[in-house]
Amino acid sequence: MTVPSRLDLRLEAHDKDCMVRAAKLSGVSLSTFVRNAAVHAASDVIAAEPTRGSLAARLRGRASRRMSTDEIMQLTRGA
Repeated sequence: MTVPSRLDLRLEAHDKDCMVRAAKLSGVSLSTFVRNAAVHAASDVIAAEPTRGSLAARLRGRASRRMSTDEIMQLTRGA
């Protein structure tokens, strides 16, 4: 069994009221509603992470020097 950890969150009163209302409409506690929404959003972001062979991955670390048009074209074509 994993040990639960806490996450404290500061937000505007109207944002909290909105989440409380949505949790009630969903039939779950505020904590469960926020946890489910945050985990779902985090999973979406992780799933959209560029893969190792993506253009973003190939360009990573190359912003420190100026690249020629030929170099950029090679990277965008996966060469």
